[in-house]
Amino acid sequence: MNFAFPQFLWALTALSIPIIIHLFNFRRTTRIFFSNNRLLKQIKEETTQKRKLKQYLVLASRLLFILFLVLAFAQPFLPAKEQVSAARNIVLYLDNSFSMSAQVGEKTRALDAGTSFIREIVDLFPPDTRYKLVTNDFAPFSNSFKTQTEILDLLTQVRLSAVSRSLEEVDKRIGSEKNGTDIFWISDFQKSTSGVSGSFHADSASQWHLVPVTFGQASNIYVDTLYLENPFVIGGEKNTVNIRLRNVGSKQTDGLNVKLVVNDIQMGAVSVDLEPNSYAEASFDLTPGMRGLNQAKISFADFPISFDNEFYFTLNFTETIRVVEIKGKKEDAFVERVFGNGQLFSYRGFLAENVDYSLLAQADLIILNGLDAIDASLSATITSNMDNLGSLLIIPGERPDLNAYKRLLPFQNLSLAVASEMAELDRPDFQNPFFENVFEEKSPAMEMPSAIPLLDWGLDRSAILKFRTGKAFLSQSNKTFVLSSPLQRNYTNFYNHALFVPVMYRIAAASKRAEQSLYYTLANDLISLRADSIYGEEPIRLVGGQEIVPPQRRVGDRFFLEMPKFSMNSGFYTVQYQKDTLNMLAVNLDKSESDLTQYGPDQIRELFGGGDHVTMFQSTSLESFSNEIKERYLGTPLWKYAIILALLFLMAEVLFIRFLK
Repeated sequence: MNFAFPQFLWALTALSIPIIIHLFNFRRTTRIFFSNNRLLKQIKEETTQKRKLKQYLVLASRLLFILFLVLAFAQPFLPAKEQVSAARNIVLYLDNSFSMSAQVGEKTRALDAGTSFIREIVDLFPPDTRYKLVTNDFAPFSNSFKTQTEILDLLTQVRLSAVSRSLEEVDKRIGSEKNGTDIFWISDFQKSTSGVSGSFHADSASQWHLVPVTFGQASNIYVDTLYLENPFVIGGEKNTVNIRLRNVGSKQTDGLNVKLVVNDIQMGAVSVDLEPNSYAEASFDLTPGMRGLNQAKISFADFPISFDNEFYFTLNFTETIRVVEIKGKKEDAFVERVFGNGQLFSYRGFLAENVDYSLLAQADLIILNGLDAIDASLSATITSNMDNLGSLLIIPGERPDLNAYKRLLPFQNLSLAVASEMAELDRPDFQNPFFENVFEEKSPAMEMPSAIPLLDWGLDRSAILKFRTGKAFLSQSNKTFVLSSPLQRNYTNFYNHALFVPVMYRIAAASKRAEQSLYYTLANDLISLRADSIYGEEPIRLVGGQEIVPPQRRVGDRFFLEMPKFSMNSGFYTVQYQKDTLNMLAVNLDKSESDLTQYGPDQIRELFGGGDHVTMFQSTSLESFSNEIKERYLGTPLWKYAIILALLFLMAEVLFIRFLK
């Protein structure tokens, strides 16, 4: 124990005053004579013992009163665990991600608690201390050390940020200036965003002071996954939006009202029950016939954490499917008529001897129609780029070169068929996902087309269409579709059948490459877009809550945009080139930010590598943090206790004199 003003201890000499008064009683006595004093003597002896006890108690009370009164003026205190030195540099990291909107007390956000902690720290250290404030935004003010007044002013500007940072990212942002400094790390230490143990080690050249902001029994619900029942729809066909909700925490939620809103019009609502730490699924039917760019969102009311109560996605029906047909005869126009709808398809047809090879890499569906021999260069172009191409549909010619076809078809036992008569096809398998939403009435007695096969690859149980004998008529292997018969009048009537158009549409829909996701998150690095007829050097812009020109590069007709995650908020952004709107994007927060599961104290120390240079605050409120930080750096003052004890002994003296007879 030390004293702030030890010179007051000289006043302890006043303790001799009550002792002197006790030893020398200056009151004069009167002698009285009695004839018989036997009884009086006995009474005198008894009262003398009681009087001495009372005097000793009063004396002790007076001495202790004076003792603690003097100690109160000397201001005793327990020494601080860590000494405060002048002219020091301190780094303050404040996690201001959206998870810090959770409540840590009654009507107190975690971010507000964090800013209050920093104010306590700033008020504690000497005025000449310099501070560097770092937040998840990595704002320019984090580049230099600032005064106490400047830091307090910056705290009023701190807002919740859509950006999450790992321990490594923050450490790199602090930089080499952290050496020899004190670092106060104020965060909620989420498991989903902080990182994993062993990936980061705190520099032992600095003192690390960890201040976890604990949520307690926080619970949160967010959209974990969203997808379309059929991602390859064309022409606004019937479709379903499926969502998967997750409940993080120990709180059960019953009757959560989940809504689907498309273009600011509510399209549906469902009620969902979620057990603690569980998942639940829901689905919404989309209205058929949707066209163009559509803004859609899933919304629900989950309090008190509401930053992820809306999930944005787009329904884009503006992109066309690119079809390139390479045919052997100019008069073969059956395929061209199917894909002639310019709103759904971008069709280009070439004769085998006049092919624009540059369009093959951009096509979603390549159709080889009626070719007897497949040129070696065409075959090499297709096989070498099959991973980057869309799908391939092969319709044989009347005299197919089997060796040329084997180079493109993945069937080991491909051969020429020996049939010479028309054979009727078997009815489709209505359970096959290929025919989903194709037939309104699934009649087993429906009339089927007939064909004479020229190619034979044996029995194929997974064939899309087959003959009654079990031989395949239309099969699919990975991204390759193949017909066994030419589309000629003397070989089949399939091209005139009602089944022809939906089958070709389905092949085209399955061939469509996913150029754009339904939604993006701030965790994505690149956005891939396809755009035609863009000339010049003017960049593409993202226009939403703010206008952004992201870093971008162009490869052919594709644009790769770097996700400007540090300057974007969740919501919708239109992709614009000059005055034209090319596309629309939906951007959401990284879903890992919605998982509020936190590391425990021991786990946090392991995250920073442990060691004597890493200390942790255990405070759960502003008041307890204030007391803990003062105890660490200023020591524990005891003068209040000294005053209380002095008053207690003064009261004891009064009580002894008044009531002790």
